[in-house]
Amino acid sequence: MKPGRRDLGAFGERVAAAHLEAKGYRIRARNFRCREGEIDIVAEDGDSLVFVEVRTRRGDAFGSPAESVTEAKERRLLTVARAYLQQHNDVPPNQRIDVVAVKLSRGRLLVVEHIEGAIADRELD
Repeated sequence: MKPGRRDLGAFGERVAAAHLEAKGYRIRARNFRCREGEIDIVAEDGDSLVFVEVRTRRGDAFGSPAESVTEAKERRLLTVARAYLQQHNDVPPNQRIDVVAVKLSRGRLLVVEHIEGAIADRELD
């Protein structure tokens, strides 16, 4: 990934983490990595463990941030979430995968959209 894109992604992840914490989420991990891939944020929301994919975009030239989550990315997120669950037995009883879409324009934050259960109709266990 190019340094500019890496910086953009890191900025979006900081914005998303602050947004989640403001909503009362407790951040358990950031950038959880395993051989299957990475999940940007792992958080707790009450009795739910939430895996969060953060998508950050400048402008709409390539679609909205949320639209950039492909089926292949969904499959990888599910695989990494399962790996996290195998490695950690101290997790809340419910799990879901959310997307936080961060949109910027000319260096200014325009929108933070939190889509709960964005990757649905699939079981994590």
